[in-house]
Amino acid sequence: MQNHPIRGLHHVTALAGSAQGNLDFYAGVLGLRLVKKTVNFDAPEVYHLYYGDETGSAGSIMTFFPFGTQIRRGRRGVGQSAVTSFSVPSASMEYWLRRLKQFQVPLQAPRQRMDELVLYFEDPDGLSLELVANDLDTRPGYANGFIPAEHAIRGFWGVELWETGYEQTEAILAGRLDYAFVAESGSRRRYAPQGSASPGQFVDLDYSVNRDFGRGGAGTVHHIAFDTPSDEAQLLVREKVLAAGLHVTPVRDRQYFHSIYFREPGGVLFEVATTPPGFAFDEPVAMLGSALKLPPWEEAHRAQIEAQLPPIHFNPEAYGSPA
Repeated sequence: MQNHPIRGLHHVTALAGSAQGNLDFYAGVLGLRLVKKTVNFDAPEVYHLYYGDETGSAGSIMTFFPFGTQIRRGRRGVGQSAVTSFSVPSASMEYWLRRLKQFQVPLQAPRQRMDELVLYFEDPDGLSLELVANDLDTRPGYANGFIPAEHAIRGFWGVELWETGYEQTEAILAGRLDYAFVAESGSRRRYAPQGSASPGQFVDLDYSVNRDFGRGGAGTVHHIAFDTPSDEAQLLVREKVLAAGLHVTPVRDRQYFHSIYFREPGGVLFEVATTPPGFAFDEPVAMLGSALKLPPWEEAHRAQIEAQLPPIHFNPEAYGSPA
């Protein structure tokens, strides 16, 4: 484990507008589980919502800072993680086409890419998403009661970074994060952890000098996080990234994982997050996401924080699917 401390993706964090709209889309339309309702530790007047599988396993976790009307719409572009891809079974593509159309989700026709069938669509803030149909993924989907288990999202397939070139970013992925090049198609180069290439691990670099640079805001990814199994492995990664001449933050306690952050040479913000302690740290698995959880240093301000946060409520009965 000391030789290969990165195991794939941990989570993807994006910016959003309406907290209720975000909850309705990710828990309702996509059927992911709200595994944690907490606050942005750097701006506690804003929710931090986490969605994933039953327990919030690494490689399944999509998280959001919904800033409401305080945030403008962003623009995807160079220097961003521009597309987030989820994994579904090959036989489920028709189901998802019908379901997304049922809820009037903007989407494109499915297309072939690198031996996979891809369905592109956008969330209510314009965040770029994909479903990748495949037979490689053996992870169970979340049994939410309104999407058939055989069609449930399994977790991430991977992420797509937009860059002007690939060489410098590849040097960090391959030289410091133990990723390896696995495939290429046109301007797309795919990477996965050394010795493994599975859904939930892929990082694609799509490079072009003809794109505009991205602008942060609602509908854009704030950062992507890689999964590491322990604090010791994280510190090893930190030393390797520092040795590459990049600025890396000290370890930060995020309650459910420990984190370090740095920008790769193309401008995308990377995080390396530990697998433990996990989302059952402060509530049992059966109750995940059911109550607002605050870090200990904010508990004294709970009344003030709750008064600032907009109330949100999920009604699963509204998302039963005739598809």
